[in-house]
Amino acid sequence: MGFRDDFVWGVATSSYQVEGAAFADGKGRSIWDDFCHTPGKVYGGHTADVGCDHYHRYPEDVALMRALGVRNCRISLSWPRILPQGTGEVNEAGLAFYDALIDTLLAAGIKPLVTLYHWDLPSALQRRGGWQNPESPAWFEAYAAVVAKRFAGRVHDYFTFNEPQCVIGLGNVDGSMAPGLMLPVRETVPMSYHIHVAHGLAVRRLRELAGDVRIGFVNCGDARLPATDTPEDIQAARESFFAMPQDPAMWPWCNGWWGDPVLLGHYPEDGLRMLGQYLPDGFEKALPLISQPLDYAVHNFYQGSRVQAGRGILPWPEGHPRTANDWPVTPDALYWGTRFLYERYHKPVFIAENGMSAHDAVSLDGAVHDPNRIDFYHRYLLALRRAAGEGIPVHGYLAWSFMDNFEWNSGYKERFGLVYVDYATQERIPKDSALWYKHVMETNGAAL
Repeated sequence: MGFRDDFVWGVATSSYQVEGAAFADGKGRSIWDDFCHTPGKVYGGHTADVGCDHYHRYPEDVALMRALGVRNCRISLSWPRILPQGTGEVNEAGLAFYDALIDTLLAAGIKPLVTLYHWDLPSALQRRGGWQNPESPAWFEAYAAVVAKRFAGRVHDYFTFNEPQCVIGLGNVDGSMAPGLMLPVRETVPMSYHIHVAHGLAVRRLRELAGDVRIGFVNCGDARLPATDTPEDIQAARESFFAMPQDPAMWPWCNGWWGDPVLLGHYPEDGLRMLGQYLPDGFEKALPLISQPLDYAVHNFYQGSRVQAGRGILPWPEGHPRTANDWPVTPDALYWGTRFLYERYHKPVFIAENGMSAHDAVSLDGAVHDPNRIDFYHRYLLALRRAAGEGIPVHGYLAWSFMDNFEWNSGYKERFGLVYVDYATQERIPKDSALWYKHVMETNGAAL
């Protein structure tokens, strides 16, 4: 038994990482524009001002997707491209760009799956406190309403937030990503609540204004893999996957804290014991709003950690394989992570990102040979097929990413793409992995 007949195969991108045109056609600044132009924040002083120039080159990019057999593409919308000040006046040129992109995808037989928030908060809203501001859920609701009305009938799949763990943990706790703040727990926990409320309001607006839509909330975080297949280790891994970290500074990486309110309608008990004092009074009243019905449990998986009963997380042995950006290669993350998500939330599981950074280069023959990436995808997809074969409803899988792009604070150092981008010339070269993945998609995974 393999993947279901209607399995969603595709690729993923995000607005800030590929579009470029950072200050074109009325677009407002985002926190990432500010971060990139702050010395010392991004590797090599790189910026996304031009990026992959997808803003101008989307017709050729969509044509390449079609040629590579892509039928589903996850994109994100730039909030400040649509609402330069975050609220108020709408930038018609920004909406027109997304009109053209979505129409071009549809004309190519590619379904757009749209993420509302992939980290590029309008700078104007950050100056008003960003996600610390109790008004932020209303800002997001208004933005979602603009999007829902504009693309109703053309977009049928939405994700509200991408990886809120990173939004808080990297952007506002350790400061390694935009907006680059290092705030105490008492200030960041309310931000998570504001994101949860913003999500609920956006879901309500999308269902009201966008017609027949499927909606998800994209979590991330390492899977937990049992060190052995004993019931004790499996249970220890299951509990660890959702548990609040013992170190309070690591609280943003708790899968249960982000997923339970959205999918179960309550915060986890261990989370409330540690963090409940920082939630606003009466937060319980918002839980019915936060837990608007969703269509699937969505997660981005790249790696996992081994867990043994009584010992906790184990180190990987010396010489364990790693990707170019030093993440361990752990294919079983897609089996155990998917299994644990379904057991807890009883929703179809959607893998919205999975992939690897590799040391890609154009070879003497003009091609880009990436056998390590092919092997990575092959192993991870076999693990996902194992989950599907055991009856877990796996909804879909999106490879990260369609093409090399601006990789946040790593700039252009890391290459995750199925398509190689020469940033000096903007030439696109499909890697061997793109052709391999085309065959996998065409055969609904039978080629594995």
